[in-house]
Order: sequence, then structure tokens, then C-alpha cells
Amino acid sequence: METFYLILVIALFGLAFSDLIVGVSNDAVNFLNSAIGAKAAPFKIIMLIAALGVVAGATFSSGLMEVARKGIFNPEMFFFSEIMIIFLAVMITDVILLDAYNTFGLPTSTTVSIVFELLGAAVAIAMLKVYYAAPGEVETIASYINSSNALRIISGILLSVVVAFSIGAFVQYIARLAFTFNYNKNIRTFGAIWGGLAITAITYFMLLKGAKGASFMDETAKAWIASNSWTIVMVSFVSWTIILQLLSMIYKKFNILKTIVLVGTFALAMAFAGNDLVNFIGVPLAGYDSFLAFQAAPDADPNGMLMTALSGKIRTDTWMLLIAGLIMVVTLYLSKKAHSVIQTEVNLGRQGEGSERFSSTLFSRVLVRNVRLVSSGVNYVIPGPIRRSIDNRFDMQKVRESNIAQQQIDASSFDLIRASVNLFVASILIAFATSLKLPLSTTYVTFMVAMGTSLADGAWGRESAVYRVTGVLSVVGGWFLTAFSAFTAAFLLATIIYYGKMPAVIILIAIAAFVVFRTHLIHKKRVEKKDARERSIDADDTINGKNIVDKYSNTIVEILSEVPSTFLSVIKGLANEDHKKLRKKSKEASSLNKQAKFLKDNVHVTIDKFEKDSIDAGHFYVQVLDFLREVTRSIYIIAKSATTHVDNNHKGLLPDQVEELNQLSTKIADLYDDILKSINEHRYTEIDSIIETQVEIIKLIDQINKKQVKRIKNHEAGTKNSLMYFGILSELKSILFDTINLLKSQRDFMLEQNYDDES
Repeated sequence: METFYLILVIALFGLAFSDLIVGVSNDAVNFLNSAIGAKAAPFKIIMLIAALGVVAGATFSSGLMEVARKGIFNPEMFFFSEIMIIFLAVMITDVILLDAYNTFGLPTSTTVSIVFELLGAAVAIAMLKVYYAAPGEVETIASYINSSNALRIISGILLSVVVAFSIGAFVQYIARLAFTFNYNKNIRTFGAIWGGLAITAITYFMLLKGAKGASFMDETAKAWIASNSWTIVMVSFVSWTIILQLLSMIYKKFNILKTIVLVGTFALAMAFAGNDLVNFIGVPLAGYDSFLAFQAAPDADPNGMLMTALSGKIRTDTWMLLIAGLIMVVTLYLSKKAHSVIQTEVNLGRQGEGSERFSSTLFSRVLVRNVRLVSSGVNYVIPGPIRRSIDNRFDMQKVRESNIAQQQIDASSFDLIRASVNLFVASILIAFATSLKLPLSTTYVTFMVAMGTSLADGAWGRESAVYRVTGVLSVVGGWFLTAFSAFTAAFLLATIIYYGKMPAVIILIAIAAFVVFRTHLIHKKRVEKKDARERSIDADDTINGKNIVDKYSNTIVEILSEVPSTFLSVIKGLANEDHKKLRKKSKEASSLNKQAKFLKDNVHVTIDKFEKDSIDAGHFYVQVLDFLREVTRSIYIIAKSATTHVDNNHKGLLPDQVEELNQLSTKIADLYDDILKSINEHRYTEIDSIIETQVEIIKLIDQINKKQVKRIKNHEAGTKNSLMYFGILSELKSILFDTINLLKSQRDFMLEQNYDDES
């Protein structure tokens, strides 16, 4: 029997290893988004600083480990066998749930997931105990749950959403009033004081408050720190202010704000590890402690031994915490999913406009409209001189007059003032909660602080507000979905393991491994598609007539080259009524369409980088993208129409129709070969010949149209067949017209830029 439970403990630690990986992938956004969004340092430097913070913070998390043991349920009410079931159900659920969120790049709360998983699994076992021991006494279930502490934790998590958003917005508003967007002058005057204040605040809450949970400190050291706290604060503030001022005077290139951001990144990474490590290894460590207690009781019955041992205070070994910290560091460097989650938050908080990930909703539109009305009313009440003075402090136009400042904005999603506020406000809130042994959600805090600062900074302008609001509501809604999903899934898994025993454990772990593997493949494909769309947009380059050809012609050729092959595959799929092939081609055509749409939606980003004398170049570039978008949309419509036709089990193509479409496919492939060669080699002397070929194909399409009319007259083709066939022919015509127009626009662009015609 002891061997059986030893296997379960090993399984728990195996799941903990996986949970650390998927958990860090989700939570890396919490401490990396500000430094990365503001481009405070090279990516490798940011990662190194964050890694050091994670390792240091891991040793401060010992105090929170009790949450997994007795924070949600009363362990003395459960037998050893039941405790192990709860812990297994929690870990399996956590791995699957967090990995699913990571795959789709949505930041969720590991704290919320672990709390509600513990609650769901404990309630399930408690209900089963009551059902078999005292049927009908449902009210006794409450005695198994640590209701007061659970409600305290849950209410703290929910309250953090409002508190973090409000404090983030307030502090950012004050900071922007003080420094403005053109902060270079003001930062030289007040930067050292700002830096001293920020770093001292971080030091106070990280060292003085966080020391309570440090595994390596004895009680004497903790008592000394507590009794001398204000002395440490004053010395820290004065010391940091003087150090920063001297460095800025001695080294002209020394950047106080970057220093604050990097120190804040270290602090927030440390706060994250100190607060969130319990979410990943707290349950396995509690399972290990339970096993040691069971092992220490000779001849103990696992179904009769109550786990009162978990009610006491248990100190976690520092070496265990350090190992967990090192695993988290390795994950930071290797996880591609972490980068996807980071991008979601940076995108929602960025200062500039661009392609929005989320679309608008009715609620977001109504909310933004009403907020604008309230804002107009407030502005009306504020005296004119005060209002103009405030507006002047938030005016970005002055920044645009400074080339250096403008380059900073172009290269980053937001500036260093906002990044510094994000970091030190979030780290203070999280460290304060950690000192109270309250497992605050670092995701909720950092995300809502970032959203609050972006709102106060005017990042949610009229061009982007509805999309940003929708994005925030989608993420917050996902948090509530996390709570419901975590509770329900853990409840069900605990019940399954209770009845299924070891076979159920093996099957569920296998399912978890399969889900993680599958989501890894899904995420890999999503990243590849995203990279294909975005690799042609580079905000750091100045674009002129020459390098626009080098940067974008290859992308245009790549997209166009897929059109004839996609059409041929669709015809083959239609002829053979191959559902699988048609669905695959429909997805590929959809991807092409999205890629072209991405280029068109970001046309303003490109044109904004054009040299001032490249107006005509920009005009022709817009035309090329317009026609490219129409071509990809038409090929997607053809693929989708064919797929729907076959999926609905309508009558397939007639032999004559297959022959006609194959004939068209061959001619279109030859035409595209000539067009792509012309674009690749910048040769346009044969464009008249290409147009003649296009005219011939259009005449052929007209002839095929007439043949189809005859088939309808002779009752050889049904309604659905005819609608699909006419639709394909119509879209083919559009493709031919738009492709030739694209070629002409490309030619005009080349002539405008004085490219030699290689005739």
C-alpha cells in the first residue's frame, strides 16, 4: 500500500514539473511586459534580470505554501487517501487548464485556478464522504471547507482587480502630469527623486514585507528588519536618490528611467515567484508532507488516518524552492507560449494605433460613448486655463517634434515613464499581499495596473478605445471562466479518481500529456501563421522606394504563387468529393486572406515610415495591397464555396465541368508563371502579352458560362451545382482582373522609382 502512494507522490511531482512550465508560460507576462513593451534593454538582458528575480523570489515563498495545505479546506477532516485524490485532481486539472489558455495567448490567473481547483476537488470528496457516511446531512459539508479563509482569498483576488486598475491609473496620471510625454528635460531635474522613491518603495515591500516568508532567514534577522524598518526606508531613499543623481551627472548616457524599469522587472519577477510558486509546487509539496506523515505512522490505515499533520506549520526546504525557481528560469528562456501571452498584454496597452487583436462589441461601444459624454461634462466644469494646462501636459505633439523621442515611441509600445509605474505599483501591491500570506493574483494585478496606466496615459483614444475595452473585458471574462472551469473540472476529476482508483489516475495523466502535446502543435502552427503575416512589418526601418521593393515584393509573390495551386487543389477536391482535402485548402486559403488583410490593415504603419518625398510610392503600394486583398478574398470564396457544397452532400461536378475547370486551371497557372516572373525580375515589357492571355482566359470563362446555361436548359445540372459553378467562374474573373491591375500598379510603382526595365 505504501508503494502505491509513493507512486502517487512521484506522479504529483511529475505534474508539478509540467505545471511549472505551463504556469510560467502564462505568468511571464506579469513581469516582462513593461520592460519589453518599453524596450528598456535588449531582450536577453531583460530575461537575465527577470531570471535572477525569479530565483531570489522563490526563497521568499515558504510562508505561502500553507495555502495549499489548509488555506481552502480543513485537512483534519480528510483521510490520507482522500487528500491524495484531491491533490491529484488539482494538479491534472491545472496542467490542462493553464496550457489551454497559453495556447491561445490569453493571460489567466494561476492563483485563481489553483484556489478554485482545491475548492472543487475538496467539495467533491466532502460530498462523497457525507453521502456514504451520513446521507441527508448536506449541511455538514461546510465543516470540511475552510470557508472564512477561502472567502478572504477569493474576495482579495476580486478586489485586486478594482484596486490595481484604480491605483495604476491614479499614479500614472500624476506621473504624466509631472513629467509629460517629452520627459527628457524634467527627468534630469526630478528623475533621481522619482527613481529613489520608486526603488525605495520596491525595497520596502520586497525586503521588509517579503522577508516574513523567506525560507533562509531566522527569526532574529526577521525581528531586526521589522524593528528597524523606517530607518531602512529613509536610508534607502536618500542613498538611491544620491546614487542615481551622481550617476546621471557623471555618465551623460545613464538613463534613470531604464534603471527603474530594470530594477522593477527584478522586483516584480521576485514578487511573482514569492507569491505564485505556491500555485505550481504547493500542492505536490503538501502531498509529499502527507506521505511523510503517513509513513511515520506504523500500520496506519490510509482510509482511516486523518491528516491533522497538515494543520500545523511546516517549513519548506530552501533547496526545493531553488530547484523550482531554476525550472521556472529555464522555461522563461525556452517557452514560445510565454511570448504569445506577453504580446496580448503589450498589444492592449500600447500607446500607438495599429492592428487590433480584438473587435468591438455593442457593450464596449456603448460604454466608450457614455464615458466620452461624462468626460465632456467634466471638461466643461473645469476652468479653461486649468484644462488647457492639463491638456498641454498630455500632448504628444511636442514629442513628435523631437526626433529622438519620436524614435523611442516608434520602437516601443509605450514609454519608460509608464513602464516604471507599471512595475513599481504592481510589485508593491503583490509584495504587500504576500506579506499578509494572501495569494493575490499576480496576473490580475499586473494586467489591471497596465490597463489603468494605459487609460490614464490617453492610450485608449477614439481610434482604439472600443477595441481595447473589448480586449480587457475578454481577458477579465476569461478569468471568471477560469474559476468556473477550474472548480468544475477538479470536482469531476476528483470524483472519477475516487471511483476509478489507480487506472483512472493513469488514464487521466495520459490524457493530460496528450492535451499538452496537441496544444503545443496547435500553438506552433498559430505562431508560424502569425510570423508569416508579420515578418514584412518592421517598425524600426525607414522605408523608401528602394527597400519597399526588397521588403514587400517577396511577400506579395509568395501570396500570389499560392493562388493557382490552391485553385487546382480545390478542383481536385470537388471532382473527388474529398471533404478532408477541401477543408484543408479552405483553411489555407483563409490564412492567405488573413495575411493579405494584415498587410492592408497595417498600411498606415508602413506609409508613416515613408520618406517625405515618397508620396507616389505610397499611393502605388496601397493600390498593390488593395488588389492583392481582393485576389485572396476571391480564392477564399472559391475554396469555401466548394467545401460547403461537398459538406452539404450536394450533387458533385459533372465530367464536363471537371474538364472545363481543369482547362482553366492550366491556363491560369501558365498566366501566373509569367506574372510572377515579371514581378520577380522587375520586367514589364511583356505586360501587353500577359494582358492578351488574360483576355483569352476571360473569353474562355464566358464560353464555359454559356455551356453551363445549356446544361441547365437540358436539365443536366441542378440548382446547387449551378450556383456553385457560376460562383466559381465569377470569382475567377475577379481574380484575373485584380491580378492584372496589381501587375500594372507594380509596374507604375517601379517607373515612379526609376527602376531600369530589364528588357
